[in-house]
Amino acid sequence: MSMNATEPSSDSILHPTNMNGDHLEADQSESFLDISPYVKEYIENPVATPNPPSETGFFSDSKMQISDCLPNPDVAINGANPLINQRRVELNNAKLDIKVKFASSESGQNVTLNEDRICLSPQDEMLINPNVGADFLLKAEDENLSGLEEEVFNSLSKTSKQQCEEPSKVSTPLSLGQEDTAAQIFYQRKPEVNFQNLDESQKQEPFQIFEGESSLIHSGSTERNEKSHLKDEPQTETCVHMPDVHLLPSENLWTTKRNGSVKLRMTKSGPGSEAPLTIHQYFLDSVERYKEMPALAYKKDGKWEMISYSNYYEECRKAAKSFLRIGLERFHGVGILGFNSPEWFISDIAAIFAGGFAVGIYTTNSPEACHYVAHNCEANILMVENHKQLTKILQVRDQLPHLKAIVQWGEEVKEKRPNLYSWKEFMDLGKDVPDAQLDEVLNLQKANQCCTLIYTSGTTGNPKGVMLSHDNLTWIANSAGLEVGLKPGCGDCLISYLPLSHVAAQVNDLWIAMRFGGITYFADPDALKGSLINTMRDVRPTAFLGVPRVWEKMQEKMKSTGAKSSLLKRMVADWAKQIGLQASYNSMNGNAAVPWGYMLANSLVFKKVREALGLDRCTRCFTGAAPITKETLEYFMSLNISLMELYGMSESTGPHTISTAEAFRIMSCGKEISGCQTKLDKPDAEGNGEVCFWGRHVFMGYLHSEEKTKEAIDSEGWLHSGDLGKHDEDGFLYITGRIKELIITAGGENIPPVPIEDSVKEAIPIISNAMLIGDKRKFLSMLLTLKCNVNDSGEPLDELTHQVKEFCRLLGCNAHRVSDIAGQENHPVYKAIQEGIDRVNAKATSNAQKIQKWLLLERDFSVPGGELGPTMKLKRPVVQKMYKEKIDEFYTD
Repeated sequence: MSMNATEPSSDSILHPTNMNGDHLEADQSESFLDISPYVKEYIENPVATPNPPSETGFFSDSKMQISDCLPNPDVAINGANPLINQRRVELNNAKLDIKVKFASSESGQNVTLNEDRICLSPQDEMLINPNVGADFLLKAEDENLSGLEEEVFNSLSKTSKQQCEEPSKVSTPLSLGQEDTAAQIFYQRKPEVNFQNLDESQKQEPFQIFEGESSLIHSGSTERNEKSHLKDEPQTETCVHMPDVHLLPSENLWTTKRNGSVKLRMTKSGPGSEAPLTIHQYFLDSVERYKEMPALAYKKDGKWEMISYSNYYEECRKAAKSFLRIGLERFHGVGILGFNSPEWFISDIAAIFAGGFAVGIYTTNSPEACHYVAHNCEANILMVENHKQLTKILQVRDQLPHLKAIVQWGEEVKEKRPNLYSWKEFMDLGKDVPDAQLDEVLNLQKANQCCTLIYTSGTTGNPKGVMLSHDNLTWIANSAGLEVGLKPGCGDCLISYLPLSHVAAQVNDLWIAMRFGGITYFADPDALKGSLINTMRDVRPTAFLGVPRVWEKMQEKMKSTGAKSSLLKRMVADWAKQIGLQASYNSMNGNAAVPWGYMLANSLVFKKVREALGLDRCTRCFTGAAPITKETLEYFMSLNISLMELYGMSESTGPHTISTAEAFRIMSCGKEISGCQTKLDKPDAEGNGEVCFWGRHVFMGYLHSEEKTKEAIDSEGWLHSGDLGKHDEDGFLYITGRIKELIITAGGENIPPVPIEDSVKEAIPIISNAMLIGDKRKFLSMLLTLKCNVNDSGEPLDELTHQVKEFCRLLGCNAHRVSDIAGQENHPVYKAIQEGIDRVNAKATSNAQKIQKWLLLERDFSVPGGELGPTMKLKRPVVQKMYKEKIDEFYTD
């Protein structure tokens, strides 16, 4: 596979291209859309033409409904009109493509029809209003037939002011892109796709009827949403856009160049064949669909303030013009360092609009780590939330040669500095930048170019810049939302609190919510320090995504609260949880039966727990980004709350598999999103192989790192995850370990550590973290930590959690601190731990997989301590280095 495709310079101006990648002049880049073969055949032979397909769901009665509203049969498109018959013959002889367009009145009034006017009755869902008429306009593109074309065109489009009750609202033929009147495409061709980006087996047919609402897009069109998904929700007008799809030519599935382009993994039909969209096209579609519906919500003076989709879009345009005013260069970074907020979202989208890269930076990063990311992406601008984050940047500012400005949004700037702006100052910078300048930049963007960088957490070395294209983000957000049953305009409510520099939060909170008209509520910055539960009760989200540690913290808090309840309440709770667990397993296995007493248990316990957690409206509870224990999953199942696991990685633009209420297995991460494929590479006798991904969500490559990219994407284009997994007989995927974490003992035994570590934490519930040791060693050993409280910065304290204290009390001791136990080998807790280790060893498949020695550490692992990454993943090399001496003692004779 050639890797030497010509790539444009970052400083060059890229002109619009046609489907073959040829440059077009400005007046050539707008053209009529081709009619679908079905409509063409209907015009030419209406009797023989079958009903149009209804798989897309946009045609309510599966008929075109053309002749139903024609006032005079003599002018119907049924062969009676000689002028139309003459036109049909000429078109057949010339073998011309017919162009079709529907222009309609916005008056909302009945249109008076006469014999000179051909009108289509908009009976189907995709037409804007059953009371609004439409002109059927035909246009041919053959200069030799221009006279006939003009004659027929004029005959078919005659419209007089006397024909409408509201003459001023009569529509006129439009060119694509005009937005001063409502225009609607009925049946139409799929947008022009650069076929150089498709394999022969993947090339789509020249004419297709659109599949899926996400592809029905054309600037300036409107439709009435007659089926609101919210009770008592007023009907809203939504807009449907048809993208002008052009891709930069590329023969390669990956690139490491900032201005590079890639070949999209498109399919011939079905999921994966949708029209590629840029971020701007994607956002504009949502704006016109949802207009004044709330998009973002944030707390101000104790009250929720809302930002509508229209205002959201306009603020992004303002910020983008300010970026241009500062001098943001194409394909250079805009680093965003701060907690989730409207400013974070606006900065991200505006950076893309202005032709740069949106780059999230973890708030927990050190100044050195911030420097690495900003330098690697050649950031022109850094957005910081407050003075604390600003201080980090100021420490490394002189080492960032591409940096032009810093913007601070969360609080007032304490000290004036050159090129340091407050948020208000920043937003005012671009007020004199003409919209045409921004539109020119937007028009240069292609769906197969990079727009966002997600930096890996660096658990095995320096972070890598994962290049995500416009198509990566827009396609996976649409596909994942459809997979979990979201509908456009559903008003889904979610809470944004997980780091937006991580792909899971970004795709969930920003892109999926945008596509389906959701409302993103921003939690307080101290959400993970205890205030999240208050936001949950306030917002009552309909969907909630939590990393395993969040769910574990909820579990610990509920157990702690329950332990303080009366004996009777504890007995009722235990009884209800037994019923809840059985009911959840029944549901998981497709059994609709519920145990006796379920309704009472639901009334007394489950319903109240959901209300206390703010999850009483939540229909989808997700967990992802790190492994979760069976104990935690079963705990929530016992409360009638099933946690649906997601699986993916930054390199797959987030989710690859999803569990749903209809397809759920405990400890499984679900099934592939429609349009994605999974391959298990080099499976062993038990079916465990490396999990490999294929689909339009696979990333473009690592910025500036060809070697790492080749390691991740093989010669056939499969993305290698580094995870070991297997499928069950029903197609559910289970992750069983990581290749790089695989322990190979001195005796040659291959042992995945994660299952053993999870078993230990399940057998000994007071254990917070467990790390298996044994690579190139004679036997296995393990480092253990106890569950303890943490301070506001997430640093572990010496104080034990209530759960551990209660565990100790049952053992007959009164320990309150970690130091009361760690190092005290005669302590009863040591005996309890050993008993738990023995239970795990009893289930081992061989002696080589048994834990021979273990050590209880005096301090838990944490993000500030460096043992855990931002998503709470264990940094094994870091831990091994930190405790090298203690580990070596395990193996000293």
